[in-house]
Amino acid sequence: MAFVKKPVTGMKDILPEEMQVRDYVQSVIKETYRSFGFTPIETPCMENISNLSSKQGGENEKLIFKVLKRGEKLKLETAQNENDVVDFGMRYDLTVPLARFYSNNANNLPSPFKALQMGNVWRADRPQRGRYRQFMQCDIDILGEPSNLAEIELILATTMTLGRVGFRNFEIRINERRILKAMAKYSGFAEESFDLVCIILDKMDKIGIEGVSEELLKEGFAKESVEKYLGLFELVQGADNQIETLCDTLYEAGCLEEEVKQNLLEIVTSVEATKEAEFKMVFDPTLVRGMGYYTGTIFEIAMPEFGGSCGGGGRYDKMIGNFTGNDVPACGFSIGFERIILLLMESGFKVPTQPKKIAYLIEKNYPAEKLQEVIAKAQKERKEGRQVLVARMNKNKKFQKEKLTAEGYEEFEEFFCRD
Repeated sequence: MAFVKKPVTGMKDILPEEMQVRDYVQSVIKETYRSFGFTPIETPCMENISNLSSKQGGENEKLIFKVLKRGEKLKLETAQNENDVVDFGMRYDLTVPLARFYSNNANNLPSPFKALQMGNVWRADRPQRGRYRQFMQCDIDILGEPSNLAEIELILATTMTLGRVGFRNFEIRINERRILKAMAKYSGFAEESFDLVCIILDKMDKIGIEGVSEELLKEGFAKESVEKYLGLFELVQGADNQIETLCDTLYEAGCLEEEVKQNLLEIVTSVEATKEAEFKMVFDPTLVRGMGYYTGTIFEIAMPEFGGSCGGGGRYDKMIGNFTGNDVPACGFSIGFERIILLLMESGFKVPTQPKKIAYLIEKNYPAEKLQEVIAKAQKERKEGRQVLVARMNKNKKFQKEKLTAEGYEEFEEFFCRD
């Protein structure tokens, strides 16, 4: 039987050079997040399809890899719809599984609970630069903390992590879902159309303010409402204190509570005053975030090198209540791990100096008793913190050494039968 050599579409093999970078970055992420008190957990790669299709995941619910029922449960001949043949799906993010995890285990967890998750997720998306159908997510979430201490800790932990792997001069864009709704209300849009208005606004970075205007008008919204809505963005652009200017305007119109402004200002000022990494907090009233479960603060990582988002998150205080009937305050931040790795690889990033890597090359017919001595020697080196490869010597030893050198091996010892 011959194996097909074609790669899996939208997924990729990872070569040793990239794997070294990935392992290093993961270790930095874990070490930094643990220093903030986050605790590692793990959830299954598959979830019940009803959990994944709960209308909380926005457009991602259209991208689920669905799993057929197995054995006697799969009755294709009598199936009437998809629910008759599907019972599980591959998780498209780590947040929905976390909500289910917390709902099942809350009695055994501290409050607030600071969760750290790292794992692969799957989306039937169109592959492109930095986006794959299988990719790693790195999430931190704080469950049970209603105050903005959660947002402050999440932003500081994430930005410190990015700083430790070498990123500088990036931005954390921040907004508030309640501000987005207040802007739509202020402009005269009907409440049932708020979501559609936000979906169109989310395209601002691609089609510009004129494009947003055209799409809103095409949807049949009144010209007066569209002009009033877009006028808010022009108001913000010309303001020295953008958060106060916009929030005060919405507050005076009876569309927004004063608490929203104070909450957002506290987050921004607290992060700016205590940050360790080199980045800027930027208020962005066009930031929407596509997930349907966000209820308050939302944020994204913007990096000039990538030309787009390299992670994001926000507050989702209603999700756990959908499982248990009781709402639990919740907020999370996810690093776009694959995009971070892409940028590091393209920049020629090298993992910081580690203990010397040594290769022991052993001739093919080397005696067994002598081989044990070589392995024992390697074990001693490993115990002292060095990385030692024990391998049989190839016929083309020169080429073998060149490949090992490219993998970072700096020293070689050769063992021959005549030794």
